[in-house]
Amino acid sequence: LPFPFPSLFSNHVTMADASKVIGDALLSTLSKAEEKIDEEIDRLDRLEEDDLESIRRKRLETLKSNQRQKQQWRALGHGTYEECPDQKAFFDMCKKSSRVVVHFGRAATRRCEIVDKHMSALAPKHIETRFLKVDAEKSPFLCERLRIWMLPTIVLVKGGKTEHSIIGFDDLGGDDDFPTERLESFLVEHGLLLESFC
Repeated sequence: LPFPFPSLFSNHVTMADASKVIGDALLSTLSKAEEKIDEEIDRLDRLEEDDLESIRRKRLETLKSNQRQKQQWRALGHGTYEECPDQKAFFDMCKKSSRVVVHFGRAATRRCEIVDKHMSALAPKHIETRFLKVDAEKSPFLCERLRIWMLPTIVLVKGGKTEHSIIGFDDLGGDDDFPTERLESFLVEHGLLLESFC
């Protein structure tokens, strides 16, 4: 049978010819990939004991460094979702941590309880970020300075500066029953959570 697209191929090209060309191209690509894999296997086979020891030592140093960083974060209050005691403490807490997620809310507001649930789930998982709660009624200066006009508002502080504010649930789909993963994904997109902790 002739190939169904005469404008693309001459009348002499058959389906078998087209299949052969595609098959040859695929075989060539697979051969190149196999060569790369063989080269990597050869490189790993040539590693000497000193090379393996060097790799182990670097990995151990990385693990120790990561553990020290986690301990420093925990010492600053990371890994918990806690209420900020007063307005002065808010600024101190934000200066000490490079990534802070702050929920401005009020205890009597149902949607604030929803945010509390999500923040409580994320805080222990993401110790790289500080999670705080501020009672908006007790912090009028902060609310005015950060332009908090609707509750709940989640303020994203990165490097001591306000990066973004999530006002209500519009950025999270507009529904009360959004999954925690949606908030987590939003915070990753804005650099407040590290993807390696997801």
